[in-house]
Amino acid sequence: MTQPLPSAADVLAAAARIAPYAARTPVLRSRTLDGLAGARLHFKAENFQRMGAFKFRGACNAVWSLDPETAARGVVTHSSGNHGAALALAAGDRGIPAHVVVPEGAVASKLAAIQAYGATLHRCATTIAAREAKAAEVQALTGATLVHPYADPAVIAGQGTATLELLAEAGPLDAVITPVGGGGLVCGAALAAHGRDPRLPVFGAEPEGAAETFESLRLGRRVTEFVPDTICDGLRGTVGEVNLALMRAHGVRILRVSDAETVAAMRLVWERLKVIVEPSCATVLAAVLRYPDHFAGQRIGLILSGGNVDLAALPW
Repeated sequence: MTQPLPSAADVLAAAARIAPYAARTPVLRSRTLDGLAGARLHFKAENFQRMGAFKFRGACNAVWSLDPETAARGVVTHSSGNHGAALALAAGDRGIPAHVVVPEGAVASKLAAIQAYGATLHRCATTIAAREAKAAEVQALTGATLVHPYADPAVIAGQGTATLELLAEAGPLDAVITPVGGGGLVCGAALAAHGRDPRLPVFGAEPEGAAETFESLRLGRRVTEFVPDTICDGLRGTVGEVNLALMRAHGVRILRVSDAETVAAMRLVWERLKVIVEPSCATVLAAVLRYPDHFAGQRIGLILSGGNVDLAALPW
């Protein structure tokens, strides 16, 4: 049976559910970055979230949504890093087992975080098909509940709480922009934003080397056959079916950026906001700088999605 699409009400419920566990992250400003962009930028700093990324919000909401009997059997997911760490941490808060399927070649610092939070790692090949097959195998063996990284309605609703907080602190905005990989964050942002103002534009920033979401929306069908080629390790996944449906319903627009533009934006965030962000996270500033006609003179909310950087492998 197809799961119902999450709603703005689900985001509000998620905010109440995760309030005892998730951090309320700050909104940062920079006059220098405002000048470069020709707009007033409000950065929601999810790099200060527990485990260093917005992913904790969705994982926390999913874990605490489970009834006690189901939760006791544990949770399982597949993840290149941040979602796996988030699920491990949320499961630890609730005292239940967590299993994380990780592809070969995942960022070492993210794998270390998953293990440090107490999850059991299961390795697989790098393809999405291999990840999903291994997760299904672990689920069958353990009875754990699958918490999908971006297509789970509870995860999407949880991710939307970052935009709820952004709107509450920054006030009325002219647009919201998030990174887009699988689509959980941008869909949650759209639910939260349109629960306040149905006309508020929502954008997703996507690497040119993994722009299957852009192509899926352009073609009107989900594009799954592609080989990602981008420095943004957190945005290499395939857009989910439920996520694509939500993006269509909410009129989300995708803005593509190059890796060179993303690395330049990453440096600007480090230099001007004095915070550590991942390449995936810097796509939002890269998009604002690449497409000034979309944002000039406006008040823009940008979700800085995470700060779990492998300091031994910086892109400069």
